[in-house]
Amino acid sequence: MNQGACLLEYKAYQLRVDSIRATTAAGSGHPTSCLSAADIVAVLFFKVMQYNPHNPSQINNDRFLLSKGHAAPLLYAAFKQLGVVSDEQLLTLRQINSILEGHPTFRFYYAEAATGSLGCGLSIGLGITLANQLNQQDCYTYVLLGDSECSEGSVWEAVQLAAHYKTHKLIAIIDVNRLGQANETIDGYATDHYEKKFTAFAWNVLQVDGHSIADLIEVFEQAHEYCEGPTVIIAKTVKGYGVASVENKSDFHGKVFKPEELPDILQQLKDRFAPTALFEHETWQLNLPTFNDTQIVCSDFILPVPIFPGATATRKAYGQAITVAASVCQSVVCFDAEVKNSTFAQLFEHEHPFRFFESFIAEQNMVGMAIGMTRMKKIPFVSTFAAFLTRTFDQLRMAAIGKNPLRIAGSHAGVSIGQDGPSQMGLEDIAMMRTLPGSIILYPSDAVSTFKLVQLMANYHQGISYIRLTREATPILYDQTESFQLGGCKVLRQPEGAQALLVAAGITVHEALKAADLLLKESISVAVIDLYSIKPLDTQTLIAVGKQCQSRIITIEDHYLEGGLGQAVAAALVNESINITQLAVKTLPRSGRPEELRAMVKIDSQAIIQALKG
Repeated sequence: MNQGACLLEYKAYQLRVDSIRATTAAGSGHPTSCLSAADIVAVLFFKVMQYNPHNPSQINNDRFLLSKGHAAPLLYAAFKQLGVVSDEQLLTLRQINSILEGHPTFRFYYAEAATGSLGCGLSIGLGITLANQLNQQDCYTYVLLGDSECSEGSVWEAVQLAAHYKTHKLIAIIDVNRLGQANETIDGYATDHYEKKFTAFAWNVLQVDGHSIADLIEVFEQAHEYCEGPTVIIAKTVKGYGVASVENKSDFHGKVFKPEELPDILQQLKDRFAPTALFEHETWQLNLPTFNDTQIVCSDFILPVPIFPGATATRKAYGQAITVAASVCQSVVCFDAEVKNSTFAQLFEHEHPFRFFESFIAEQNMVGMAIGMTRMKKIPFVSTFAAFLTRTFDQLRMAAIGKNPLRIAGSHAGVSIGQDGPSQMGLEDIAMMRTLPGSIILYPSDAVSTFKLVQLMANYHQGISYIRLTREATPILYDQTESFQLGGCKVLRQPEGAQALLVAAGITVHEALKAADLLLKESISVAVIDLYSIKPLDTQTLIAVGKQCQSRIITIEDHYLEGGLGQAVAAALVNESINITQLAVKTLPRSGRPEELRAMVKIDSQAIIQALKG
């Protein structure tokens, strides 16, 4: 074996040692999962990748994603070998004040994504690869997957789309160590099964002994030579490799070695990999990127708002707004799940075809790709029916952990979509999005406010932003010069002596205004607030106006009661001695005309009047 390969063997040996030391110090972790992948990581980090560890956000770096996030100690050990993590830091693994968490997050500066929920990493890597193609960067994305996670459907969503877009700079590596947490994986050591699956999806497939440094070097060279599409390297490994007592044995997943066992285990590793000790003091040189390091990054920008000829659906205004945004800022990209003619994302595709990514009916992968795009400083807008976003909650949850600034649009919200029926009605989306840390939720009532709120989303970089869109055309309420802000609302009516405050958003704003007009004919006055920002809430205005309206508020929403606008308002005002009546969808809806359905679930103007008088 040549000197370079022996040096890599020493690096792999050291990765094993440090993974075990760190997990034993922590008293928890997954050392056996680290041991199986140590040789793969050594070859990637110290031979294959062109990467500047002193500037991990450098645009022309090759990227490594640890999709099997439970092997995080191996990642941290690699960065120790790169000289940016100290041994003292390494031994703080999983401590409350440590940046080295049990699964990677962006508290660890060198992570490419928050991982740990299996099945997410390949989609994120695909998004990074597509961003590199847009940026005309000739760099690779490497994604290390566990064999267990290859049972996840989201992995295969990513596999098929990577082949569709012919992303030859995307290389997946499967650590086939046979053992999952509770039992053998679905394919065990049948590596030919993996090959057949990936071949069927038009991937370049290479098999390798995942513990042969020389073979790993060769297989990565072969992967780089293939330019027709993505490559997967199926690496057959042994879980717990290097420690005889746990090698290829069940029931050791997530179990650490006891401190008293450590001296014997470290001696085992030293004896087994003894030749590598000769290279302990060998100098290793960084393999820095040598290609283009330019990137376009947009600062906050303003969207010009057109004059709308009349009633316009907010979903259509959304499509128009993101199209304008892409003209203003080259970082804006769009993903849509094969409903672009309903979300009006097709307007974006027509004007900016190279920045539009058809994601087909594979919403989980769509969100994962958008996460990858944010890592490369893109501003992704992601659209589908609000109802179908529920299946993406895992990816959204991981994006929230990673503080990825996704912009999500859920169209066809509520019973107001009409005849398509309950399976198509987004009635849980506000509740879902409210639970995500750092998220904001915006719900426009007309086309002008849609433009303004899309602008707020584009300029929000602290987490996920969500905009809820209506299928029906709604009247224009606002002038093009009207200003909107996060955590704001609009007081549309505030007469003296108002008997109640009606708080609504989106489609129900128009029902509230209709009710106010009808009540006024009976000499009953009410105030109306358009609560376009559901999270964060304008609590002060709600309290001030609510108390001026005999301390009575009626909330109206086209969403299930649980977790929606009404409960958000009630929670914010719980100590304010204000009586709150919540009108929401409280029964299972059905097919029907929008106005019939709003009447049936009691969120229309007549239901508001009845609630006020009741």
